[in-house]
Amino acid sequence: DRIGNFTMPNGGVKDTNKRWAYYKFSAGELPDEYFHPTVPVDKWLSAKSKEKGEAVLTYADDRGFENGSLAVLKPVSKDVELERIFGIALYMIGNVLPFVLPGMMVSAIFSTVMRTILTAFLAYVFVLYFITHAIFSPYFRNKYKPEGTKGTPPLVTNDMRSNQYLYTERNIQKYLSAQYVWPETMHRPAMENQNVIFSIIPHGVAPLGITAYPLWSKLYNDKLCRWTAAPVVLKIPLVGLFMKKIGYIPAKTRNIHEALTKREENVGIILDGIAGMFQTHTNEETAYVKRRKGIVKIALRAGVPIVPVYAFGHTSAWTVVVDPFGILEKLSNQFG
Repeated sequence: DRIGNFTMPNGGVKDTNKRWAYYKFSAGELPDEYFHPTVPVDKWLSAKSKEKGEAVLTYADDRGFENGSLAVLKPVSKDVELERIFGIALYMIGNVLPFVLPGMMVSAIFSTVMRTILTAFLAYVFVLYFITHAIFSPYFRNKYKPEGTKGTPPLVTNDMRSNQYLYTERNIQKYLSAQYVWPETMHRPAMENQNVIFSIIPHGVAPLGITAYPLWSKLYNDKLCRWTAAPVVLKIPLVGLFMKKIGYIPAKTRNIHEALTKREENVGIILDGIAGMFQTHTNEETAYVKRRKGIVKIALRAGVPIVPVYAFGHTSAWTVVVDPFGILEKLSNQFG
């Protein structure tokens, strides 16, 4: 068969000796009880979805997967859909609030209209924050907690690996019907003893595809994957602290090199950064990589391979509206 359902050799199901060219992991279909750091990767790779009992990991020969099979949106439950409607809005506002709020407050001193706008804006932010943290957060932390856990688990702990299993990231996987495809050369045990750099394009307005954080720290090897962000982002109140708790490091040569060599961790980087954020075409894909040579130098010095990753859907998930003079992009490059 061209496409099949993967079964682990010790999974109690019929085994296959065929070497497949490509593997596809449907992250959104992984049973909720498996979304925990203590669950071994073997269970992930042999899991079946709750809805139809279909294998979460499937495979294909060198002809690849059937046309259109990687662009299928699966239905999501209403609670997940509602949480993402509020959660994504709060996430986007949280990233820009520290930059726009000072200017709005100064303008409000001199303008009645601006005071009205500021009041309405802050009320909107408060409503988003309250609904997210007072309602959705405890609800999903209880829904996804391991069996036998007493009380509501904390949102974050001192364990960085556990923090990557946030309920928000789980819901993103479901909301986007996230699927991850890799070649046979990356399939376990090929990279189990090798820390790597995952180099991803395009960024899009927000690279939601990377937020299945545990996958990068589990599917290919057991090394913690540290994602990078612009240093200014990690200085944003609350947002920056939260990102550090799940493993983010500044997108600086020194920090990346230390993660790869001193801690022997994986590193993930969105290669096109700000340029990828301002890509306004949804009917074509543009990759900004020719001038991104710094990551190659880091890889050579650290002696680690670069795994190129393309995130289909990052550009089509958003409608991008920018100023025609490119002022916002220039400012972003200046401060990012």
